[in-house]
Amino acid sequence: MSVRRRRLLPVVIVAGITVAVIADFIRRSEALPQGPADVVWDHTPCAECRMSVSEPAYAAQMQLKDGQVLNFDDPGCLFRFAAGNAVPVHAIYYRHLREERWLAEADAAFIEAGPSPMGYDLGAVEAGAPGAQAAVAVRASCGARSGATDGEATHAH
Repeated sequence: MSVRRRRLLPVVIVAGITVAVIADFIRRSEALPQGPADVVWDHTPCAECRMSVSEPAYAAQMQLKDGQVLNFDDPGCLFRFAAGNAVPVHAIYYRHLREERWLAEADAAFIEAGPSPMGYDLGAVEAGAPGAQAAVAVRASCGARSGATDGEATHAH
């Protein structure tokens, strides 16, 4: 091996290690959220109606498989968005109607409550609560109706 090649070998090794470290950093930073992401109340726009997400009791969140987090000011906005957009969903969360916490869609159900920000008047509670309907069923039912025409929901602020 020539002297020149021996001198370049450490540079090539360091460059290779640097590329590997950077690639690992990027891969880790693109990891999907584990649980609901923070919402900046009153400053985060709804992904569907563009109004501010300002009433925590009615907030909803959809996380996509590409890592994008979409926030909604009303569960109905999430239903409407889901009905009109074929997106790969990683997770869906609804803010509990009466408690300061989020519920994963599998653990959530809806009861009539309101007025909600967009007039869908649904509040998330634990699955199995008396009189509540499973979130997945409500999303399928309401999404089919709300995606049918524009202007069905009215803003209640």
